[in-house]
Amino acid sequence: MSSSSHDLPMIDQSEQQREEKMLADRMDQIGHKLLVLSGKGGVGKSTVAASLAIALARAGKKVGLLDIDVHGPSIPGIMGLVGQQLSLLGEEILPVGFKDGLAVMSIGFLLPSGREPVIWRGPRKYSLIRQFLKDVMWGQLDYLVVDSPPGTGDEPLSVTQLIGPRAEAIVVTTPQQVAVADVRRCISFCEAVSLPIRGILENMSGLVCPKCGEHIDLFKSGGGKALAEEMNVPLLGSIPIDPDVVTAGDAGAPPLDPDGQGPAARAFAAVVKTILAAHEAK
Repeated sequence: MSSSSHDLPMIDQSEQQREEKMLADRMDQIGHKLLVLSGKGGVGKSTVAASLAIALARAGKKVGLLDIDVHGPSIPGIMGLVGQQLSLLGEEILPVGFKDGLAVMSIGFLLPSGREPVIWRGPRKYSLIRQFLKDVMWGQLDYLVVDSPPGTGDEPLSVTQLIGPRAEAIVVTTPQQVAVADVRRCISFCEAVSLPIRGILENMSGLVCPKCGEHIDLFKSGGGKALAEEMNVPLLGSIPIDPDVVTAGDAGAPPLDPDGQGPAARAFAAVVKTILAAHEAK
């Protein structure tokens, strides 16, 4: 894929209408869309997005995981899928299968190497996100989890405009005040673009000692809960630091342990239970 920043070619009105219908039809096949956002980098947002997708699949749901971080696609590495090649079926793109009803799509699958930068302006990013939503053969999904880059720039704005109904934001923070301050702006962004907020998820919320089981607050505690109360947004849960997640990442393996019994896996299972209960109550 070229990294040129030239403007996109014009298409005639009938072709544009056809593509709009294709996009709408594709999005209608998806039950719920969860946009994982953060006000700043370094809060573990991509790991949260991957872990949510895995936990939803373990709960018996058919799930897609879409990475729209054009400049820093990390989902292939987090999921242990580096080097996977995409397949085409006519004009449609087949996502990379993971397991347990989970499929993955990322610009990282299109780059020849992890060293090649993507130097694009806003229109090119919009076009790529539109193509991923329109042309990827997700099929019928219960959930599409979207890993968006930090901040409130082109990518989150584009996907919000394109993804259609039944979309909600999950906003990731860490307990420290510097992260919480940036998340306020992220929540204001959601309100400005009329994107409902499913809730705040506090990541890196202490460490469960692997030897004695004691919970240690490395980065203070309660920032996510206080912000949720201040902004009148639900707190979905708190995810502890799990050394096994770090080990898995360095080994190029998925973040949650296979048996689902680690501290992070149990925490994500609880978050998913809350999300499913909220959707089933509607």
